[in-house]
Order: sequence, then structure tokens, then C-alpha cells
Amino acid sequence: MRILLEASVALVNALTDGQAHGRRYIAPEGAQRVGAVRAALAAGTDLEVGEADRLADTARALRGVFEAAAADRLDDAAAALNALLRESGARPQLDRTPGEPWQVHFHGADDSYAVGWSAGCATGLAMALGGDHAGRLGVCAAPHCDRVYVDTSRNAGRQFCSTTCQNRVKAAAFRARRAGHDA
Repeated sequence: MRILLEASVALVNALTDGQAHGRRYIAPEGAQRVGAVRAALAAGTDLEVGEADRLADTARALRGVFEAAAADRLDDAAAALNALLRESGARPQLDRTPGEPWQVHFHGADDSYAVGWSAGCATGLAMALGGDHAGRLGVCAAPHCDRVYVDTSRNAGRQFCSTTCQNRVKAAAFRARRAGHDA
């Protein structure tokens, strides 16, 4: 499940427009989108533009799930996930790579690369949401950043997508306190 949640975060953050670390973020298109998918999924496989476009559509749907869960709109998150599960035709299957143990994978209706990852990511988020981990799905609290994350901290206190955003917020608060003190 951890791999599917990390893949979901990586796809959303790489393939959706918004703001990242205080700057406008425009998701890549065309050949750059293919490269972004390869980087997000650590995939060395041949990937067609159409497959990358399909995963970009999935990433936009997954962003809605993260946003709904972070805003405690769990009914909306569940409805979006159920739609993605139906669309991808997610089904569990045990697979094994030679020399490795059996693993549960969630294949899609046609087992293409994009549909398989869409099915897997939707299933991973559904397991988190249905397993009482919805509070672990978040959107960065830093100003001018809307990147998503899964909180794996012990105390479930994460608020930022990265230490970059956390440091940005802390530095701004320090400057504001200092400006108020100097006035």
C-alpha cells in the first residue's frame, strides 16, 4: 500500500497544475509529461504519450481525493475514488517476479500501463480512506503551495509537502515576529 500511496502523491504533484513551494507550477505536456511519469513512478518502461495523458487524467482525479480528504469531505473523496475504481476496473491479483515473493497488484480492465497504475493508485487511496487513514492524506499548508502528501509521521502532525515549505513558513513567521518586535 505504501508504494501505491507514494505513487499517487508523485503523480499528483508531477502532473497537475497549481502552486509548488511558492511558485506557479504548470504540469508538463507531451514528451515532458512522459518523462515526468517515468520519474514519478521510477519507471524505465517504454511509455507512450497517450499512456502519460491517461495518467495525467488520473492524477487530476486523485488530486480531488486528496483535497476532499484534507478538507474532511470524506463522502466526496469516497465518491471520487469509487468513480476511479469503476473506470479503471480495478481488481486484485497475486503476481510474482522471479526470485521475489508473491505480491498483491491491482490490475485494471485492460492491463495497460496507465490503467494498471490508475487502478493501483485508486485502490491504495481507497484502502487508506476506508482503513481510517483519511486524516493522513493532506495538501500543503504553506502559502502558495498545493502539493499533496501522505503523512507517515508517528503523531500524524504533518502539515507541509516538504521541508522546503516548512522552512519557508517558519522563516516568514520569524521575519514577521522580528518586524513586530522592531516596530
